[in-house]
Amino acid sequence: MVDRHFSTPDLAELYDYFSHWRVSPQDDFYLDLVMGARSVLDVGCGTGKLQRVARESGHTGRLVGLDPADAMLDVGRRDRDDIEWTLGDLVSGAYDGEAGGPFEDEFDLVIMSGHAFQVFTTDDELRANLAAVRRALTADGRFVFETRNPAVRGWEAWKPERVRTVSGPQGREATCVHRLREVDGDLVTFTSDYSVEGWAQPLVSRSKLRFLDADRLNGFLAEAGFEVTAQYGYWDRSPLTDTSQEIITFARPA
Repeated sequence: MVDRHFSTPDLAELYDYFSHWRVSPQDDFYLDLVMGARSVLDVGCGTGKLQRVARESGHTGRLVGLDPADAMLDVGRRDRDDIEWTLGDLVSGAYDGEAGGPFEDEFDLVIMSGHAFQVFTTDDELRANLAAVRRALTADGRFVFETRNPAVRGWEAWKPERVRTVSGPQGREATCVHRLREVDGDLVTFTSDYSVEGWAQPLVSRSKLRFLDADRLNGFLAEAGFEVTAQYGYWDRSPLTDTSQEIITFARPA
C-alpha cells in the first residue's frame, strides 16, 4: 500500500515544494555518487529530482527511477523524458509488465534516498527487497542508502507535532503537520496533514517506518549477500556513533 501523500496527485504536486533541491545535504551527497556511476537505479525515486538534476549536470549514462506511486512519477515525467521512469517495485518489477524489472545484473549503483529504506516494515519484506537489490547490481556494483539512527529517537520531533509552511503551487501557502501516532518496537507510525490555501480541508496521510539499529541492519545485509564497506553518521561522512542522526551505508555484493 502506497502512502496517500505519494499516491494522491494533489499531494504529489506538493512534494517538491516541501522537499526542494538542497533542502538536505543528502542531495549533493547522492548527486556526487550518481555522477560517478554509468548506470543508476533510484529505488523509491519519488518525483525523481535527483535524476533530473543529474541529467541537468551532464550525466550521460542510464538513469532509472523506480517508484510504486504513479502520481510521483508523473511529476518527473513532465520535466524530463530522458530518464527511465518505471512504475513498480524491486520485487515485482514494472507493474505494466513491459518497461524493466525485475532487474538483474544491470546497475553499478543502486540508491535509496530520503529514508525510503525505512518503508520495509517486516523481516520478509526487507529480505525480499535486499535480495532484489543484489540481483540488480553488477558484480562490482554498490548499494548506498540511509536510515535514521533509532538511538537518537528522531520520532520525538513529531510529538506533539512538527509544522512546516512553504510557498506552494501558484504561490499559495502550503502547510504540513507531522504527528506521532504510535511507537511499537522498531515501528513508528505517524500522520501528515497537508493543507493549501483554497482547499476546503486538509488531506491526511498515514505512514509507518521501521527504525533498525546498525547491528540488525548489518545482519540483514550479510544474510542477503552484502559486504558493508563503509557506514557514516552524517552527510559529511563523519563516523557513525550512538548520537549520529543517520546510518548511511555503502555495501557491495560479497
